[in-house]
Amino acid sequence: MASLNNKSSKNQLVSTMIKQGFISNPYLSPSPSPPHTSTNPPSPIQIPTRTSNPSPTLFEMMSEEQTRDSKHSLESRHRAHERVSRVLADAPFPSVGDVRLTIAARDGFKISMDVHRRVLVGRSRFFAEKLQRNGSHSVEILDCDDVEVYVETLVLMYCDDLKKRLMGEDVNKVLGLLKISSAIMFDDGVLACLEYLEAVPWSQQEEEKVVSHLSQLQLPDSAAHILQRLVAEPSISSRSDDILQRLLTSVLHAKDDKARKEMKKVISRLLRENTSNSSSHESNLDISQDTLYHFCHRCLTSLILSLSEATSVDDNRQQDRGVLMGEIAREADNLQWLVDILIDRKMGDEFVKLWAEQKELSILHSKIPIMYRHEISKITAQLCVAIGRGNLLVPKDVRYCLLSTWLESLYDDFGWMKRAGRSIDKKLVEEGLGQTILTLPLAQQQTILLNWFDRFLNKGDDCPNIQRAFEVWWRRSFVKQYTVDSQLQLALFDYTE
Repeated sequence: MASLNNKSSKNQLVSTMIKQGFISNPYLSPSPSPPHTSTNPPSPIQIPTRTSNPSPTLFEMMSEEQTRDSKHSLESRHRAHERVSRVLADAPFPSVGDVRLTIAARDGFKISMDVHRRVLVGRSRFFAEKLQRNGSHSVEILDCDDVEVYVETLVLMYCDDLKKRLMGEDVNKVLGLLKISSAIMFDDGVLACLEYLEAVPWSQQEEEKVVSHLSQLQLPDSAAHILQRLVAEPSISSRSDDILQRLLTSVLHAKDDKARKEMKKVISRLLRENTSNSSSHESNLDISQDTLYHFCHRCLTSLILSLSEATSVDDNRQQDRGVLMGEIAREADNLQWLVDILIDRKMGDEFVKLWAEQKELSILHSKIPIMYRHEISKITAQLCVAIGRGNLLVPKDVRYCLLSTWLESLYDDFGWMKRAGRSIDKKLVEEGLGQTILTLPLAQQQTILLNWFDRFLNKGDDCPNIQRAFEVWWRRSFVKQYTVDSQLQLALFDYTE
Protein backbone atom coordinates (compact mmCIF):
# COMPACT_ATOMS: atom_id res chain seq x y z
CA MET A 1 0.00 0.00 0.00
CA ALA A 2 2.86 2.36 0.82
CA SER A 3 4.48 1.64 -2.52
CA LEU A 4 1.23 2.48 -4.28
CA ASN A 5 1.03 5.81 -2.45
CA ASN A 6 4.65 6.61 -3.31
CA LYS A 7 4.02 5.73 -6.93
CA SER A 8 0.92 7.94 -6.97
CA SER A 9 2.84 10.90 -5.42
CA LYS A 10 5.62 10.46 -7.93
CA ASN A 11 3.17 10.44 -10.82
CA GLN A 12 1.54 13.64 -9.51
CA LEU A 13 4.96 15.31 -9.20
CA VAL A 14 5.90 14.33 -12.75
CA SER A 15 2.52 15.53 -14.00
CA THR A 16 3.01 18.89 -12.23
CA MET A 17 6.49 19.34 -13.70
CA ILE A 18 5.16 18.56 -17.17
CA LYS A 19 2.42 21.19 -16.77
CA GLN A 20 4.93 23.82 -15.61
CA GLY A 21 7.22 23.05 -18.54
CA PHE A 22 10.26 21.80 -16.62
CA ILE A 23 10.23 18.48 -18.50
CA SER A 24 8.64 17.48 -21.76
CA ASN A 25 5.64 15.15 -21.97
CA PRO A 26 6.78 11.74 -23.18
CA TYR A 27 3.36 11.06 -24.58
CA LEU A 28 3.50 14.16 -26.76
CA SER A 29 6.98 13.34 -28.07
CA PRO A 30 7.30 11.28 -31.25
CA SER A 31 7.70 7.59 -30.45
CA PRO A 32 10.88 5.93 -31.64
CA SER A 33 10.49 3.92 -34.81
CA PRO A 34 10.85 0.13 -34.39
CA PRO A 35 14.19 -1.33 -35.37
CA HIS A 36 14.41 -3.01 -38.75
CA THR A 37 17.00 -4.89 -40.67
CA SER A 38 18.14 -4.02 -44.13
CA THR A 39 20.23 -5.79 -46.72
CA ASN A 40 21.55 -2.44 -48.00
CA PRO A 41 25.10 -1.48 -47.04
CA PRO A 42 25.34 0.79 -44.01
CA SER A 43 25.20 4.50 -44.77
CA PRO A 44 28.09 6.78 -43.74
CA ILE A 45 28.04 7.90 -40.15
CA GLN A 46 26.55 11.43 -39.83
CA ILE A 47 27.21 13.73 -36.92
CA PRO A 48 23.82 14.71 -35.45
CA THR A 49 23.02 18.41 -35.60
CA ARG A 50 21.23 20.15 -32.83
CA THR A 51 17.72 21.04 -33.86
CA SER A 52 15.84 23.86 -32.24
CA ASN A 53 12.96 22.70 -30.09
CA PRO A 54 9.79 24.35 -31.39
CA SER A 55 8.33 24.37 -27.88
CA PRO A 56 11.18 24.60 -25.34
CA THR A 57 10.41 23.90 -21.73
CA LEU A 58 10.66 26.56 -19.03
CA PHE A 59 13.82 24.95 -17.77
CA GLU A 60 15.40 25.11 -21.23
CA MET A 61 14.43 28.75 -21.66
CA MET A 62 15.91 29.64 -18.26
CA SER A 63 19.11 27.82 -19.16
CA GLU A 64 19.41 29.66 -22.48
CA GLU A 65 18.83 33.02 -20.80
CA GLN A 66 21.48 32.21 -18.19
CA THR A 67 23.88 31.25 -20.98
CA ARG A 68 23.26 34.53 -22.80
CA ASP A 69 23.78 36.54 -19.61
CA SER A 70 27.00 34.65 -18.89
CA LYS A 71 28.24 35.28 -22.44
CA HIS A 72 27.38 38.98 -22.17
CA SER A 73 29.17 39.20 -18.81
CA LEU A 74 32.29 37.59 -20.28
CA GLU A 75 32.26 39.98 -23.24
CA SER A 76 31.83 42.94 -20.90
CA ARG A 77 34.78 41.81 -18.78
CA HIS A 78 36.88 41.32 -21.89
CA ARG A 79 36.17 44.87 -23.10
CA ALA A 80 36.88 46.29 -19.63
CA HIS A 81 40.16 44.36 -19.52
CA GLU A 82 41.19 45.81 -22.90
CA ARG A 83 40.42 49.37 -21.80
CA VAL A 84 42.29 48.99 -18.52
CA SER A 85 45.24 47.42 -20.33
CA ARG A 86 45.49 50.45 -22.61
CA VAL A 87 45.50 52.75 -19.58
CA LEU A 88 48.14 50.69 -17.78
CA ALA A 89 50.32 50.59 -20.89
CA ASP A 90 51.04 54.31 -20.47
CA ALA A 91 50.84 54.39 -16.67
CA PRO A 92 53.96 55.54 -14.81
CA PHE A 93 53.62 52.74 -12.26
CA PRO A 94 56.83 51.02 -11.08
CA SER A 95 57.56 47.37 -11.79
CA VAL A 96 57.97 46.89 -8.05
CA GLY A 97 56.16 49.00 -5.49
CA ASP A 98 55.52 48.88 -1.79
CA VAL A 99 51.71 48.76 -2.12
CA ARG A 100 49.83 45.97 -3.86
CA LEU A 101 46.56 47.63 -4.91
CA THR A 102 43.65 45.53 -6.18
CA ILE A 103 40.52 47.10 -7.66
CA ALA A 104 37.48 44.85 -8.17
CA ALA A 105 34.21 45.55 -9.97
CA ARG A 106 30.79 44.29 -8.92
CA ASP A 107 30.71 41.81 -11.81
CA GLY A 108 33.88 40.07 -10.57
CA PHE A 109 36.41 41.74 -12.86
CA LYS A 110 39.49 42.96 -10.98
CA ILE A 111 42.96 44.27 -11.63
CA SER A 112 46.04 44.36 -9.39
CA MET A 113 49.00 46.71 -9.67
CA ASP A 114 52.06 47.78 -7.72
CA VAL A 115 52.11 51.44 -6.67
CA HIS A 116 54.08 53.70 -4.34
CA ARG A 117 52.88 54.41 -0.83
CA ARG A 118 54.50 57.88 -0.90
CA VAL A 119 52.42 58.85 -3.96
CA LEU A 120 49.14 57.58 -2.49
CA VAL A 121 49.77 59.18 0.91
CA GLY A 122 51.08 62.44 -0.57
CA ARG A 123 48.10 62.94 -2.92
CA SER A 124 45.14 61.36 -1.10
CA ARG A 125 43.93 62.09 2.41
CA PHE A 126 42.02 58.80 2.30
CA PHE A 127 45.17 56.74 1.70
CA ALA A 128 47.15 58.90 4.12
CA GLU A 129 44.79 57.76 6.86
CA LYS A 130 44.75 54.10 5.80
CA LEU A 131 48.49 53.67 5.13
CA GLN A 132 50.02 55.30 8.19
CA ARG A 133 52.66 52.67 8.97
CA ASN A 134 55.76 52.19 6.81
CA GLY A 135 56.48 49.00 4.93
CA SER A 136 54.59 46.97 2.37
CA HIS A 137 50.84 47.04 2.13
CA SER A 138 48.09 45.17 0.35
CA VAL A 139 44.93 47.17 -0.35
CA GLU A 140 41.68 46.08 -2.01
CA ILE A 141 38.93 48.37 -3.26
CA LEU A 142 35.77 46.34 -3.86
CA ASP A 143 32.42 46.81 -5.66
CA CYS A 144 33.64 49.57 -7.97
CA ASP A 145 31.30 51.02 -10.60
CA ASP A 146 34.06 51.45 -13.17
CA VAL A 147 37.51 49.92 -12.71
CA GLU A 148 38.90 51.90 -15.65
CA VAL A 149 38.07 55.25 -14.01
CA TYR A 150 39.71 54.16 -10.74
CA VAL A 151 42.89 53.22 -12.61
CA GLU A 152 42.89 56.52 -14.53
CA THR A 153 42.49 58.39 -11.24
CA LEU A 154 45.59 56.62 -9.92
CA VAL A 155 47.44 57.62 -13.09
CA LEU A 156 46.45 61.25 -12.41
CA MET A 157 48.03 60.99 -8.96
CA TYR A 158 51.39 60.34 -10.65
CA CYS A 159 51.08 63.35 -12.99
CA ASP A 160 52.63 66.74 -12.28
CA ASP A 161 50.53 68.67 -14.84
CA LEU A 162 46.97 67.46 -14.30
CA LYS A 163 45.53 70.14 -16.57
CA LYS A 164 47.50 68.92 -19.57
CA ARG A 165 46.54 65.32 -18.77
CA LEU A 166 42.82 66.16 -18.91
CA MET A 167 42.98 68.09 -22.18
CA GLY A 168 40.96 66.41 -24.91
CA GLU A 169 38.95 64.20 -22.57
CA ASP A 170 35.16 64.23 -22.76
CA VAL A 171 32.95 65.64 -20.03
CA ASN A 172 31.49 62.29 -18.96
CA LYS A 173 34.92 60.82 -18.32
CA VAL A 174 36.05 63.84 -16.30
CA LEU A 175 32.87 63.62 -14.22
CA GLY A 176 33.82 60.02 -13.39
CA LEU A 177 37.34 61.11 -12.43
CA LEU A 178 35.85 63.88 -10.30
CA LYS A 179 33.65 61.40 -8.44
CA ILE A 180 36.56 59.06 -7.62
CA SER A 181 38.92 61.92 -6.74
CA SER A 182 36.32 63.26 -4.32
CA ALA A 183 35.78 59.80 -2.80
CA ILE A 184 39.49 59.22 -2.07
CA MET A 185 40.01 62.90 -1.13
CA PHE A 186 42.47 63.53 -3.97
CA ASP A 187 42.22 67.33 -3.71
CA ASP A 188 44.47 68.21 -6.64
CA GLY A 189 42.46 65.88 -8.84
CA VAL A 190 39.18 67.46 -7.71
CA LEU A 191 40.43 70.97 -8.50
CA ALA A 192 41.82 69.89 -11.87
CA CYS A 193 38.48 68.31 -12.84
CA LEU A 194 36.56 71.40 -11.71
CA GLU A 195 38.85 73.68 -13.71
CA TYR A 196 38.30 71.48 -16.76
CA LEU A 197 34.50 71.55 -16.37
CA GLU A 198 34.53 75.31 -15.93
CA ALA A 199 36.49 75.84 -19.14
CA VAL A 200 34.94 73.44 -21.67
CA PRO A 201 31.53 73.71 -23.39
CA TRP A 202 28.77 71.24 -22.47
CA SER A 203 26.09 69.62 -24.55
CA GLN A 204 22.56 69.70 -23.16
CA GLN A 205 22.85 66.10 -21.99
CA GLU A 206 26.25 66.78 -20.39
CA GLU A 207 24.84 69.90 -18.77
CA GLU A 208 22.27 67.83 -16.86
CA LYS A 209 24.95 65.35 -15.76
CA VAL A 210 27.24 68.14 -14.52
CA VAL A 211 24.45 69.62 -12.40
CA SER A 212 23.54 66.19 -11.04
CA HIS A 213 27.14 65.28 -10.11
CA LEU A 214 27.97 68.60 -8.50
CA SER A 215 24.79 68.54 -6.43
CA GLN A 216 25.60 65.06 -5.10
CA LEU A 217 29.30 65.52 -4.29
CA GLN A 218 30.61 67.42 -1.29
CA LEU A 219 32.88 69.82 -3.14
CA PRO A 220 34.59 73.13 -2.33
CA ASP A 221 33.03 76.49 -3.05
CA SER A 222 34.81 76.60 -6.41
CA ALA A 223 32.16 74.19 -7.74
CA ALA A 224 29.59 77.01 -7.48
CA HIS A 225 31.53 79.02 -10.08
CA ILE A 226 31.01 76.24 -12.60
CA LEU A 227 27.23 76.58 -12.39
CA GLN A 228 27.30 80.32 -13.02
CA ARG A 229 26.77 79.61 -16.71
CA LEU A 230 23.44 78.01 -15.76
CA VAL A 231 22.19 79.98 -12.76
CA ALA A 232 21.40 83.66 -13.15
CA GLU A 233 21.57 86.08 -10.28
CA PRO A 234 18.19 87.26 -8.94
CA SER A 235 18.80 90.78 -10.24
CA ILE A 236 19.25 89.42 -13.78
CA SER A 237 16.19 87.15 -13.65
CA SER A 238 13.98 90.04 -12.56
CA ARG A 239 14.92 91.98 -15.69
CA SER A 240 13.67 89.31 -18.10
CA ASP A 241 10.97 91.58 -19.50
CA ASP A 242 13.54 94.33 -20.12
CA ILE A 243 15.75 91.85 -21.97
CA LEU A 244 12.84 90.67 -24.11
CA GLN A 245 11.87 94.25 -24.87
CA ARG A 246 15.41 94.95 -26.05
CA LEU A 247 15.42 91.82 -28.26
CA LEU A 248 12.04 92.65 -29.80
CA THR A 249 13.13 96.21 -30.50
CA SER A 250 16.28 95.02 -32.24
CA VAL A 251 14.41 92.50 -34.38
CA LEU A 252 11.60 94.87 -35.39
CA HIS A 253 14.08 97.57 -36.48
CA ALA A 254 16.64 95.27 -38.12
CA LYS A 255 17.93 96.51 -41.48
CA ASP A 256 18.98 93.14 -42.90
CA ASP A 257 15.82 91.27 -43.95
CA LYS A 258 17.42 87.83 -43.97
CA ALA A 259 18.89 88.24 -40.48
CA ARG A 260 15.61 89.71 -39.21
CA LYS A 261 13.58 86.72 -40.42
CA GLU A 262 16.12 84.27 -39.02
CA MET A 263 16.12 85.89 -35.59
CA LYS A 264 12.31 86.00 -35.59
CA LYS A 265 12.30 82.23 -35.96
CA VAL A 266 14.81 81.85 -33.15
CA ILE A 267 12.92 84.11 -30.73
CA SER A 268 9.59 82.46 -31.59
CA ARG A 269 11.01 79.00 -30.98
CA LEU A 270 12.53 80.01 -27.64
CA LEU A 271 9.32 81.68 -26.50
CA ARG A 272 7.36 78.59 -27.53
CA GLU A 273 9.69 76.44 -25.43
CA ASN A 274 9.20 78.88 -22.59
CA THR A 275 5.42 78.55 -22.92
CA SER A 276 5.60 74.74 -22.74
CA ASN A 277 7.92 74.91 -19.72
CA SER A 278 5.60 77.34 -17.95
CA SER A 279 2.99 74.59 -17.67
CA SER A 280 5.49 72.44 -15.75
CA HIS A 281 6.67 75.40 -13.60
CA GLU A 282 10.21 75.26 -15.02
CA SER A 283 10.23 78.71 -16.59
CA ASN A 284 11.62 81.87 -15.05
CA LEU A 285 10.69 84.14 -17.96
CA ASP A 286 7.64 86.30 -17.35
CA ILE A 287 6.61 88.08 -20.54
CA SER A 288 4.44 91.12 -20.00
CA GLN A 289 1.33 91.38 -22.15
CA ASP A 290 1.67 95.17 -22.00
CA THR A 291 5.13 94.90 -23.59
CA LEU A 292 3.83 92.89 -26.53
CA TYR A 293 0.86 95.22 -27.11
CA HIS A 294 3.16 98.21 -26.87
CA PHE A 295 5.02 96.91 -29.91
CA CYS A 296 1.76 96.10 -31.70
CA HIS A 297 0.60 99.70 -31.34
CA ARG A 298 3.96 100.98 -32.58
CA CYS A 299 3.77 98.78 -35.66
CA LEU A 300 0.18 99.86 -36.36
CA THR A 301 1.10 103.52 -36.08
CA SER A 302 4.08 103.06 -38.40
CA LEU A 303 1.95 101.09 -40.85
CA ILE A 304 -0.75 103.77 -41.03
CA LEU A 305 1.88 106.48 -41.49
CA SER A 306 3.60 104.59 -44.32
CA LEU A 307 0.29 103.90 -46.07
CA SER A 308 -0.74 107.54 -45.80
CA GLU A 309 2.54 108.72 -47.30
CA ALA A 310 2.38 106.11 -50.05
CA THR A 311 -1.07 107.22 -51.19
CA SER A 312 0.07 110.86 -51.39
CA VAL A 313 3.26 110.28 -53.38
CA ASP A 314 2.90 111.29 -57.03
CA ASP A 315 4.14 109.26 -59.97
CA ASN A 316 7.29 111.38 -60.35
CA ARG A 317 8.67 110.14 -57.03
CA GLN A 318 8.78 106.42 -57.75
CA GLN A 319 11.93 105.94 -55.67
CA ASP A 320 10.24 107.32 -52.54
CA ARG A 321 7.20 105.22 -53.30
CA GLY A 322 9.31 102.06 -53.53
CA VAL A 323 10.93 102.77 -50.15
CA LEU A 324 7.51 103.28 -48.58
CA MET A 325 6.20 100.04 -50.04
CA GLY A 326 9.15 98.25 -48.50
CA GLU A 327 8.31 99.83 -45.13
CA ILE A 328 4.69 98.69 -45.48
CA ALA A 329 5.69 95.10 -46.18
CA ARG A 330 8.17 95.09 -43.29
CA GLU A 331 5.73 96.50 -40.72
CA ALA A 332 3.04 94.05 -41.85
CA ASP A 333 5.52 91.19 -41.44
CA ASN A 334 6.43 92.49 -37.98
CA LEU A 335 2.78 92.53 -36.97
CA GLN A 336 2.30 88.96 -38.21
CA TRP A 337 5.18 87.88 -36.01
CA LEU A 338 3.82 89.68 -32.95
CA VAL A 339 0.35 88.20 -33.53
CA ASP A 340 1.89 84.72 -33.66
CA ILE A 341 3.54 85.33 -30.29
CA LEU A 342 0.29 86.65 -28.80
CA ILE A 343 -1.65 83.62 -30.02
CA ASP A 344 0.99 81.17 -28.76
CA ARG A 345 0.91 82.79 -25.34
CA LYS A 346 -2.92 82.98 -25.29
CA MET A 347 -2.86 86.78 -25.17
CA GLY A 348 -4.35 87.53 -28.59
CA ASP A 349 -8.01 88.22 -27.76
CA GLU A 350 -7.51 91.96 -27.36
CA PHE A 351 -5.67 92.19 -30.66
CA VAL A 352 -8.72 90.87 -32.55
CA LYS A 353 -10.71 93.84 -31.28
CA LEU A 354 -7.81 96.19 -32.01
CA TRP A 355 -7.50 94.91 -35.59
CA ALA A 356 -11.26 94.96 -36.17
CA GLU A 357 -11.35 98.66 -35.28
CA GLN A 358 -8.73 99.69 -37.88
CA LYS A 359 -11.21 101.34 -40.27
CA GLU A 360 -8.72 103.99 -41.40
CA LEU A 361 -6.07 101.38 -42.09
CA SER A 362 -8.56 99.32 -44.10
CA ILE A 363 -9.45 102.32 -46.30
CA LEU A 364 -5.78 103.15 -46.91
CA HIS A 365 -5.10 99.50 -47.66
CA SER A 366 -7.52 99.54 -50.62
CA LYS A 367 -5.56 102.40 -52.23
CA ILE A 368 -2.24 100.53 -52.38
CA PRO A 369 -1.27 98.08 -55.17
CA ILE A 370 -2.05 94.48 -54.24
CA MET A 371 1.55 93.34 -54.69
CA TYR A 372 2.58 95.52 -51.72
CA ARG A 373 -0.48 95.32 -49.47
CA HIS A 374 -1.22 91.56 -49.42
CA GLU A 375 1.05 91.12 -46.39
CA ILE A 376 -1.50 93.13 -44.39
CA SER A 377 -4.29 90.71 -45.28
CA LYS A 378 -2.20 87.84 -43.89
CA ILE A 379 -2.88 89.28 -40.43
CA THR A 380 -6.63 88.86 -40.98
CA ALA A 381 -6.00 85.30 -42.18
CA GLN A 382 -3.97 84.56 -39.03
CA LEU A 383 -6.78 85.73 -36.79
CA CYS A 384 -9.42 83.74 -38.67
CA VAL A 385 -7.35 80.56 -38.46
CA ALA A 386 -6.87 81.05 -34.70
CA ILE A 387 -10.58 81.78 -34.17
CA GLY A 388 -11.52 78.75 -36.26
CA ARG A 389 -9.30 76.55 -34.09
CA GLY A 390 -10.65 77.97 -30.84
CA ASN A 391 -7.33 79.60 -29.93
CA LEU A 392 -8.92 83.07 -29.74
CA LEU A 393 -12.13 83.54 -27.76
CA VAL A 394 -13.80 86.84 -28.62
CA PRO A 395 -17.49 87.94 -28.58
CA LYS A 396 -19.58 87.54 -31.75
CA ASP A 397 -19.80 91.32 -32.17
CA VAL A 398 -16.01 91.51 -32.39
CA ARG A 399 -15.89 88.57 -34.81
CA TYR A 400 -18.47 90.19 -37.07
CA CYS A 401 -16.68 93.56 -36.86
CA LEU A 402 -13.43 91.84 -37.87
CA LEU A 403 -15.03 90.40 -41.00
CA SER A 404 -16.92 93.60 -41.78
CA THR A 405 -13.66 95.58 -41.72
CA TRP A 406 -11.26 93.18 -43.41
CA LEU A 407 -13.10 90.43 -45.32
CA GLU A 408 -13.31 92.33 -48.63
CA SER A 409 -9.58 93.08 -48.42
CA LEU A 410 -8.87 89.41 -47.78
CA TYR A 411 -10.93 88.44 -50.81
CA ASP A 412 -9.07 90.97 -53.00
CA ASP A 413 -5.59 89.92 -51.84
CA PHE A 414 -6.10 86.15 -51.62
CA GLY A 415 -4.75 85.43 -55.09
CA TRP A 416 -1.54 87.36 -54.39
CA MET A 417 -1.23 85.78 -50.95
CA LYS A 418 -1.18 82.32 -52.54
CA ARG A 419 1.32 83.17 -55.24
CA ALA A 420 3.68 85.51 -53.41
CA GLY A 421 4.73 83.48 -50.42
CA ARG A 422 5.18 79.94 -49.16
CA SER A 423 4.08 80.88 -45.65
CA ILE A 424 0.39 80.75 -46.55
CA ASP A 425 -1.47 77.45 -46.38
CA LYS A 426 -4.47 77.96 -48.68
CA LYS A 427 -6.55 75.15 -47.18
CA LEU A 428 -5.78 76.29 -43.64
CA VAL A 429 -6.91 79.87 -44.35
CA GLU A 430 -10.08 78.70 -46.09
CA GLU A 431 -10.96 76.36 -43.22
CA GLY A 432 -10.29 79.05 -40.61
CA LEU A 433 -12.32 81.67 -42.48
CA GLY A 434 -15.25 79.28 -42.95
CA GLN A 435 -15.26 78.26 -39.29
CA THR A 436 -15.12 81.90 -38.19
CA ILE A 437 -18.15 82.74 -40.35
CA LEU A 438 -20.08 79.76 -38.94
CA THR A 439 -19.64 81.06 -35.38
CA LEU A 440 -21.82 84.09 -36.24
CA PRO A 441 -25.63 84.29 -35.96
CA LEU A 442 -27.39 82.59 -38.88
CA ALA A 443 -28.57 85.85 -40.47
CA GLN A 444 -25.01 87.19 -40.56
CA GLN A 445 -23.79 83.87 -41.99
CA GLN A 446 -26.35 84.24 -44.79
CA THR A 447 -25.27 87.78 -45.66
CA ILE A 448 -21.59 86.92 -45.79
CA LEU A 449 -21.91 83.59 -47.60
CA LEU A 450 -24.31 84.85 -50.29
CA ASN A 451 -21.87 87.66 -51.07
CA TRP A 452 -19.04 85.12 -51.16
CA PHE A 453 -21.06 82.92 -53.55
CA ASP A 454 -21.32 85.72 -56.14
CA ARG A 455 -17.65 86.69 -55.77
CA PHE A 456 -16.40 83.11 -56.05
CA LEU A 457 -18.32 82.60 -59.30
CA ASN A 458 -16.56 85.63 -60.78
CA LYS A 459 -13.06 85.23 -59.29
CA GLY A 460 -12.64 81.45 -59.00
CA ASP A 461 -9.32 80.39 -57.45
CA ASP A 462 -8.39 83.98 -56.63
CA CYS A 463 -11.15 83.90 -54.01
CA PRO A 464 -11.07 81.67 -50.90
CA ASN A 465 -13.09 78.51 -51.42
CA ILE A 466 -15.32 78.26 -48.35
CA GLN A 467 -17.79 75.90 -49.96
CA ARG A 468 -17.92 73.67 -46.86
CA ALA A 469 -19.06 76.60 -44.72
CA PHE A 470 -21.66 77.45 -47.39
CA GLU A 471 -23.02 73.88 -47.25
CA VAL A 472 -23.24 73.95 -43.44
CA TRP A 473 -25.15 77.24 -43.57
CA TRP A 474 -27.49 75.80 -46.21
CA ARG A 475 -28.30 72.74 -44.09
CA ARG A 476 -28.83 74.89 -41.01
CA SER A 477 -31.17 77.17 -42.93
CA PHE A 478 -33.19 74.81 -45.12
CA VAL A 479 -32.57 71.16 -44.23
CA LYS A 480 -32.66 71.05 -40.44
CA GLN A 481 -34.17 74.05 -38.73
CA TYR A 482 -34.17 74.62 -35.02
CA THR A 483 -36.60 76.81 -33.12
CA VAL A 484 -36.03 78.03 -29.59
CA ASP A 485 -38.90 78.80 -27.24
CA SER A 486 -38.78 81.07 -24.26
CA GLN A 487 -37.64 78.19 -22.02
CA LEU A 488 -34.57 77.62 -24.25
CA GLN A 489 -35.93 74.29 -25.44
CA LEU A 490 -34.90 73.28 -28.94
CA ALA A 491 -37.30 71.87 -31.50
CA LEU A 492 -35.96 70.31 -34.72
CA PHE A 493 -37.73 70.54 -38.08
CA ASP A 494 -36.15 68.22 -40.63
CA TYR A 495 -37.24 69.05 -44.16
CA THR A 496 -35.65 65.93 -45.60
CA GLU A 497 -38.61 63.76 -44.56
